[in-house]
Amino acid sequence: MKSQKFDVTGMTCSACSARIEKNINKTEGIIEANVNLLSNSMTVKYDESVLREADIIKVVTDTGYGAKTAGTKKTDAAAGAKTDAQTELEEMKKRLITSFVFAIPLLYLAMGHMFDWPLPSVFHGDKNALTFAFTQFLLALPVMIVNRKYYIVGFKTLLKRSPNMDSLIAIGTTAAIGYGVFAIYMIGYGLGHMDMEMVMKYSMDLYFESAAVILALITLGKYLEARAKGRTSDAIRKLMDLSPKTALVERDNTEIEIPVEEVQRGDIVIVKPGQSVPVDGIIIFGNSSLDESMLTGESIPVEKKAGDKVIGASINKSGFFKFEAQNVGDDTTLSQIIRLVEEASSSKAPISKLADKISGIFVPVVIAIAAIATIVWLLLGATFEFALSIGIAILVISCPCALGLATPTAIMVGTGKGAENGILIKSAEALEIAHQIQTVVMDKTGTITEGKPRVTNMVSEGISETEMLKIAASAEKGSEHPLADAVVEEAKNRNLELYSVSHFEALPGQGLEAEVNGKKYYLGNLRLVNEQKINIGNFEEKSTRFAEEGKTPLYFADEKNVLGIIAVADVVKKTSQKAIQEFEAMGIEVVMLTGDNKKTAEAIRKQLGITRAIAEVLPQDKEREIRKIQEQGRKVAMIGDGINDAPALARADVGIAIGAGTDVAIESADIVLIRSDLLDAVTAVQLSKATIKNIKQNLFWAFIYNTIGIPLAAGLFYGLLGWKLNPMFAAGAMSLSSVSVVSNALRLKFFKPVRLTEAKEGDSVINKDFENKTNNNGGNIMNKVLKVEGMSCGHCKAAVEKALKAVEGVENAVVDLNAKTAEVTLSKDVSSDVLSKAVTDAGYDVVDVK
Repeated sequence: MKSQKFDVTGMTCSACSARIEKNINKTEGIIEANVNLLSNSMTVKYDESVLREADIIKVVTDTGYGAKTAGTKKTDAAAGAKTDAQTELEEMKKRLITSFVFAIPLLYLAMGHMFDWPLPSVFHGDKNALTFAFTQFLLALPVMIVNRKYYIVGFKTLLKRSPNMDSLIAIGTTAAIGYGVFAIYMIGYGLGHMDMEMVMKYSMDLYFESAAVILALITLGKYLEARAKGRTSDAIRKLMDLSPKTALVERDNTEIEIPVEEVQRGDIVIVKPGQSVPVDGIIIFGNSSLDESMLTGESIPVEKKAGDKVIGASINKSGFFKFEAQNVGDDTTLSQIIRLVEEASSSKAPISKLADKISGIFVPVVIAIAAIATIVWLLLGATFEFALSIGIAILVISCPCALGLATPTAIMVGTGKGAENGILIKSAEALEIAHQIQTVVMDKTGTITEGKPRVTNMVSEGISETEMLKIAASAEKGSEHPLADAVVEEAKNRNLELYSVSHFEALPGQGLEAEVNGKKYYLGNLRLVNEQKINIGNFEEKSTRFAEEGKTPLYFADEKNVLGIIAVADVVKKTSQKAIQEFEAMGIEVVMLTGDNKKTAEAIRKQLGITRAIAEVLPQDKEREIRKIQEQGRKVAMIGDGINDAPALARADVGIAIGAGTDVAIESADIVLIRSDLLDAVTAVQLSKATIKNIKQNLFWAFIYNTIGIPLAAGLFYGLLGWKLNPMFAAGAMSLSSVSVVSNALRLKFFKPVRLTEAKEGDSVINKDFENKTNNNGGNIMNKVLKVEGMSCGHCKAAVEKALKAVEGVENAVVDLNAKTAEVTLSKDVSSDVLSKAVTDAGYDVVDVK
């Protein structure tokens, strides 16, 4: 099976796309075909052993349209080439200007007698009727010629029995022009035979101005529609523009600048301050602060050093660095995002199927209604001119475009808006289903939590916490256990200088034994304490409390007594609790799925206020749990990040993958969150609701417009109310309907996520309950460590320390420029928000508070 994208030309309404799709799908060897009117493209999945690309193009051509294999948009953009849409828009603008240049004087000439407008004497009187009529014909001809596309496409599709909107315009205006030409002959006949009554009758019923104004108004509508449609794909265009056009690479110890398309995997790429990163890679030299907001939506620059991954299109804010190119060309993160957004924009939502079915039969039905209405009015004794105007009005007011554009415009703007907010929606179907979600199932590790252990609490007796941590980290440095990494990382964050260890021994299932500064210490679990017959003292109660909160207590002891406890846990992400509250405020049930034991799961459940937690779930059983909820008749979204989440993500009605997760999880998901922030999942659901609401509004107005417009044009209200629709007004109304639908879809550009719950003190569950530390004298003090970005020199250090010390309750503040931290000693409880505000007001950014 192969999937190929094609560019399709000649489509003007949803009847076109529906006809092409129908003919392609019934071709042998086609698995699935989706035609997108908005992007003038077609995505086809087909059997290569049965069909070739040329065969598919021939089917489109035989249907009456043009097609070619789609090129790479990125290359076109790099070359500065104009897109087909831009060329078409420029050509349409010329048509529009020409149309009005001739249509306006024609309208003035035709209507001048009625409104007593000043006209040259050559156009007055029955004797000048032929000049009057023939001049109108000459003014109408350029409008018809410049808009000949309507006639070429309209009659071509009509002959191939697949009429579209162009067919309606072509039939209607040809009838008007044809009748006008007939009238010219009758005026000539009347003048020749001195039948002035005939001359007067036909000189007042020419219809040239109707045809010209109809063509001009429809071209105006199409031009406005094309401009608006162009804006719906702004998100994709912005993404394409992010990537730099050139890259500075080091080859044979020489710096050379090459087009970004020529960068190869393994190339050493140089990035200077202020430049954009051209491709994805790994830093091998230098460090910097990178702005990744254009891809992740995260406004705070990210610190990068040797060994860290860099993403193409991110902006180097300060330092100089070199990196080895890893993903180049179409494999870069940016290229993959563009491809995902394009695929989602081109896909079809289930809600659009009804509109597609109606569009497929709409034009033939309208032509039939116009013919029947004309005949009925003639049979009722109306004049031929009256009946003809009824037929023309029906043809030009009917608008399959409004129906066809209702869904794809909203889908394109919605998926683009998602990309701007760091949410990649892979298909229109996912975007639609997300608004029906009733239950959100979240994996715990890596989704609700950070996915790696961190030190959350420390208590000690007879030794300071800092000294305890220094000794413990020195001992743990030789261990490969994940909990050991947490202890070492905490010491590193506090910029502690570690001791040398003269003896180290791992005690399997218990912990470790180490000799530091000539003294033996133990670090491990309760079993270690019991085995070594160490006195636990007053720490048993504290240990139990930590365990009940889902934390792992590590006992720190010498040969006789437990000296302290270092509590380690996979801590909850800052925004997880807020996201859960938001889901519940939206009426969506939240279920936590975890392989942890029931005690840990229950602690996290209580901590976050989750209604239901399912613990001790084996990886292979996650999919089964999703199925159980679905069997209760509920629509389920699954949020996960690991390989073991992939089956559950695929089983769920909507699978949402955390961007920092594995490739397998991302591949199995319908929606990808680039930032790994659960609040983005809330935003995705809200965006889905807004998009579906917009689609329903579009479909409603499209249906209502045609439901009211066609009977009005057919003269159903003429007998009762005397209402009759002039064909020119019908054309204006038709143009307005398409423009209004696209304009309504563009309102989605102003979408902003709404937070239904108010942020409250205590919302963040990271260490809030345990910021109180106990010093070795037993007195209560409070320490907080702020991670601060933007500091670069001694002046910055002094400014941050001064700002923090000015806060009431702050005893001391010490800034570490290397670690980019500010450690604050408090004499009383001061909220993290107050400390953060003090630093922010000083001109720096706080990214974390512990």
